Amino acid sequence: MIKGIWWKILGLLLVLYSIIAGLLIEVPALPVIHQTIRNLFYHVPMWFAMFVMLGTSLIYSIKYLSGYKVKDDLMASTAVNTGIFFGILGLLTGMIWAKFTWGDFWTNDPQLNGAAVSMMAYLAYAVLRGSIDETAMRARISAVYNIFAFMLLVIFLGVLPRLAESSLHPGKGGNSSTMEGLDVSMRMVFYPAGIGWILIGFWLLQLYMRKRALIQGVKL
Repeated sequence: MIKGIWWKILGLLLVLYSIIAGLLIEVPALPVIHQTIRNLFYHVPMWFAMFVMLGTSLIYSIKYLSGYKVKDDLMASTAVNTGIFFGILGLLTGMIWAKFTWGDFWTNDPQLNGAAVSMMAYLAYAVLRGSIDETAMRARISAVYNIFAFMLLVIFLGVLPRLAESSLHPGKGGNSSTMEGLDVSMRMVFYPAGIGWILIGFWLLQLYMRKRALIQGVKL
């Protein structure tokens, strides 16, 4: 039994550790962000989990198009839903960070706007699936759309913000990266937090996948 749940326990422990340690450790006195750098332990790892979940959905969409197995389509859509959940958490923690750092919950920043567009693209994926009744057609169209949605995610969150001439985000628009201010103690919290949230993401994906498989009568 322990053999099958060790990674779930590890994920819980890493997230719990990062939450507690992230509030207690000493952080560097960086300009502008000051103590709000602690949100790095929560906001960024949630984005990591989102990227991993959406990347997983991309893999299963490609697998579906190569074999047309219902299980692959179910996994792809479930991973998208899980990724959207972490994306919303990332947006909320990012808005809180923006409020305490820049004085407003939302600013005209390429990274923030890219995150919003990316989430809308994946919410459109969910709407698209709900608008098609025929199972096979829904799976094929969703898989193709999912591939393009992931490309948009990479462009809007990974490429365009780095090319922008001005950005408030650290590491973008010529600003120094937040990672440059991480000392050893912060890295000892940040990296476990990233791993922990990703493991929690896979746990949620597994639970949600089992629930949907039972409802739809799909054998895993």
